[in-house]
Amino acid sequence: MLISEDWKDYELIATSNGEKLERWGKYKLLRPDPQIIWNNGNLIKKYNDIDAVYHRSNTGGGNWENLKKIEPFWQISYKNLTFNIKQMGFKHTGLFPEQAVNWDFCIDKIKNSKRDIKVLNLFAYTGAATVACLSAGAFVCHVDSSRGMTDWAKENVKSNHLEGEKVRYIVDDVVKFVEREIRRGNKYDAIIMDPPSYGRGANKEVWDIEKDLFHLLELCVQILSDNPLFVIVNTYTTALSKEVFTNLLKLTVGKKYKGKIYSEEIGLKSSGDDLILPCGVVSRYES
Repeated sequence: MLISEDWKDYELIATSNGEKLERWGKYKLLRPDPQIIWNNGNLIKKYNDIDAVYHRSNTGGGNWENLKKIEPFWQISYKNLTFNIKQMGFKHTGLFPEQAVNWDFCIDKIKNSKRDIKVLNLFAYTGAATVACLSAGAFVCHVDSSRGMTDWAKENVKSNHLEGEKVRYIVDDVVKFVEREIRRGNKYDAIIMDPPSYGRGANKEVWDIEKDLFHLLELCVQILSDNPLFVIVNTYTTALSKEVFTNLLKLTVGKKYKGKIYSEEIGLKSSGDDLILPCGVVSRYES
């Protein structure tokens, strides 16, 4: 398992009964997590300095209860990267801290390539991977179907003083965008994607990871350069084994390019109980 252990502004404090207590900079937030099926005590009773709790609704969604005053947004840093954080309507904060293992990977590969690298970031969300790749000197094309998330990504890029000609933002359905890039003959040296299990595109296109991911990877092979640096697929789909995603990469990218293909679980270690919280799977091709 790949575990991000270099955080200073973020901390997973404890986990119990479907909830995780985290420190995001100066605030401590208690949020639900379906992976936490163990009982390690009542976290609200054990920790009396919690700033906010997210309550899940029986009808879907939920709401934040702020126990103390919390700013509309604040910033946290990972090494030399800065991210804007806020409480979102569906328990999220705009950042997945376990993904730091991938940011480090991307930065290392790009810097050590000793050449200009063009990265395509699909399902790019608030742009953490975009920021990481830009910081390493790459050109990044950032694609997401949500204009709101793309605007947030622009703010993250701006907060890192990385705005300029090396980043391009596209609000569109991922599959349709890749199909257009094939027709245009555009090529990329690296591709990152973080597909949801299920979702809808900019024009209500339906995405189902079990039906659509293999086809998307087939399309992506057609826009990889002659000497691709890496391909990364992140997933939180717990019903599928990590070997499923290894097989997908082998049957698509691996059929055309020689390199290393592997999958690993990623996770976070809690400081209060020394347990590991699984946070999905990353599958990688690297030259």
